Amino acid sequence: MMRPRRCVLLVAISWVITNLHALLHTLLMVRLTFCSHNAVHHFCDPYSILKVSRSDTFINDLMVFTDMVIGVIFTVVTPLVNPFIYSRWNHDTKGALRRWFSDARIDMDGDNQTTVTEFLLLGLSEDSVQEEVVFGMFLGMYMVTIAGNLLIILVVSCDPHLHTPMYFFLANLSSVDICFSSVTVPKALVNHMEGSKSISYTECIVQMYFLFIFGNMDGFLLSVMAYDRYVAICHPLHYILMMSPRLCVLLVAISWVITNLNALLHTFLMVRLTFCSHNAVPHFFCDPYLVMKLSCSDTFINDVTAFAEGGMIFMTPFVCIVVSYAYICSKVLKMPSVQGIRKAMSTCGSHLTVVCLFYGAILGVYMHPSSSYSLRDAVASVIFTVVTPMVNPFIYSLRNRDIKGALRKIILRS
Repeated sequence: MMRPRRCVLLVAISWVITNLHALLHTLLMVRLTFCSHNAVHHFCDPYSILKVSRSDTFINDLMVFTDMVIGVIFTVVTPLVNPFIYSRWNHDTKGALRRWFSDARIDMDGDNQTTVTEFLLLGLSEDSVQEEVVFGMFLGMYMVTIAGNLLIILVVSCDPHLHTPMYFFLANLSSVDICFSSVTVPKALVNHMEGSKSISYTECIVQMYFLFIFGNMDGFLLSVMAYDRYVAICHPLHYILMMSPRLCVLLVAISWVITNLNALLHTFLMVRLTFCSHNAVPHFFCDPYLVMKLSCSDTFINDVTAFAEGGMIFMTPFVCIVVSYAYICSKVLKMPSVQGIRKAMSTCGSHLTVVCLFYGAILGVYMHPSSSYSLRDAVASVIFTVVTPMVNPFIYSLRNRDIKGALRKIILRS
């Protein structure tokens, strides 16, 4: 079990996670401004230094709070998983656990096993008529996704009035949505036109890598946009100062660094797996969880990393969104006029709709045992990967007067 390769891998994963965590908090600390007060009654304790800063420390406090929440989660979860950990070393239950978690190693010297060089993407249906309908739907939705998101980027770029933090983040979200759909949909369309279901091993690994990046990037951008709404509603007089161009770029850059490191970690763990005779993926793209189930090697490290580090990457933006809207609701409820409440909620309505659609689909797909994957989960993943990037431009443009006004100007100008 404790081979040299596994020992090195465990230590390497620990280094990656701790460096990622330290880099995030250090970059957030660098953005702070310190004035005349510089006395710290301690060594350079991060919490003590935060108290000395004269700039807004909301993001720093939020990240500390998120770390505390995650720490509490792990302290609660650890006692729950202890029986499973100890039972792995019990001769009476070891065999049953291996079958349950599908982490038994298969003897690679067998005569009837070959290494997989490609996977078969079975798609959403095996019926030819239904496949034609799915092809038409995917083609139409992909074209609408590209056109709609490109239009948002064009409008934000051409109209100087939209050169604000909110629309800067919206343009980034549109760019990520285009990339997110382009990772999965074109391959499914090409396979249908060619009458093939195959995808090479390398293409599958690359597809999963970019799925990790753009899927997580969507979540991080939504959390950054939630913080932007918090500042706009709770600190309107200091909005321009707090949401400076430097901070906006820094937030997006940190998100890209975190998502790329996360994708790299999970891709390396996926590459180490061995795949034997089973290569049929019951989906239209290489879903990492479904691909991992096909492996004939030990997936224990992948499972633990997906639960621990992947859970942290998922929970951090979600907690930031929840905390931001908790502050927003608290502020809105204290507003004396109904008109002020309506105006505040109208600025958040589009973002809340996208958040519910995005996280609702993710929870519907991945927050249950992978062995119970069904057609309902496939439909939820279509909403997550195809529908959400398509409807985002409509949600933000139809309920936004600035976007509609800029669109009219471009149409009249042309």
